[in-house]
Amino acid sequence: MSARVRMAAAALPLLTAACSYQHYQSTFSDAAVEVRQFNILFVIFLVVCAIMYALVLAFLIIALLRRHRAKANVMEEGRHHETDPLMSTGLIGWGALVGTGLVALAIASFFADRSMASAAAQPKLLVTVTAKQWWWDVRYEAGDKSKTFHTANEIHLPVGVPAQIVLESDDVIHSFWVPSLAGKQDLIPGRVNDISITPQRIGIYRGQCAEYCGAEHAKMALIVDVDSYGDFLKWWQHQLQSAPQPTTPLATAGYNFVTSRNCAACHAIAGTPASGTVGPDLTHLASRRSIAAGAMPMSEGNLYGWVADPQSIKPGNHMPTVGLEPDQLHAVVAYLKTLK
Repeated sequence: MSARVRMAAAALPLLTAACSYQHYQSTFSDAAVEVRQFNILFVIFLVVCAIMYALVLAFLIIALLRRHRAKANVMEEGRHHETDPLMSTGLIGWGALVGTGLVALAIASFFADRSMASAAAQPKLLVTVTAKQWWWDVRYEAGDKSKTFHTANEIHLPVGVPAQIVLESDDVIHSFWVPSLAGKQDLIPGRVNDISITPQRIGIYRGQCAEYCGAEHAKMALIVDVDSYGDFLKWWQHQLQSAPQPTTPLATAGYNFVTSRNCAACHAIAGTPASGTVGPDLTHLASRRSIAAGAMPMSEGNLYGWVADPQSIKPGNHMPTVGLEPDQLHAVVAYLKTLK
């Protein structure tokens, strides 16, 4: 690798650090049925607990004042202050209030759980997400196996359609969390979990791994695109298509390198000899919004930096630094740009 390429790769993290995503990420969103139910339940818990806390403080202040007056009576009259007959009644009332609050919270939790279960009872879309160190493999399931396909680090969902996300892990414990759409759910090796999402608003939402899973845990993001139903169907049909054939000599050279050398051992590209399963599927790589699970935005410059030296950007990831010559690097990036 030339010194110029090494310098570009080393400077890339500094350049991309200045870039900021505009993906929406908020736990106070109402962009999906599930997160709306969580927020309603949260508000109920917050109000009930706030009232109880305020009453505890009020009773504490009253008790301190009564204690102060009782001591004054003992000093002035030489006798103990008689017990207020209302004290026993007050304690009974307080116990009843606490019990009523707990019952109210239990009822609210039950109805929120039933509401979310009802929304997820008949999913119209099945997506399997497998967490790996440190990226997301996404597989769209269909009854017709010819319409099943893989993508990576991005999920597309149609608005208003209940989706079941099946969660698996290949290595360590991860956690799937898209704050604007749903709560957290762990992905545990050897166990299959799932989470349901019924999006209610078209938009782009950022998710992330919420369980520490190793050195690059912070660079394991996920983007969820909620599309209109028509746009989602167009996207699905496009994903079923094989990678386009290169049309320029430079891209053709990149195709020959990618499909016959190191890359093909780890990555799959539909319609080519590349059929690896270790790394992300690259069939439509250039149409994604980010590179390396949200580590940087998708762009030509970032592709150069990632292909040239992935370890400088995401140390410890399983993509080795191949050590491409400048002409090889130009050819590979030219080909990867065609994968849309």
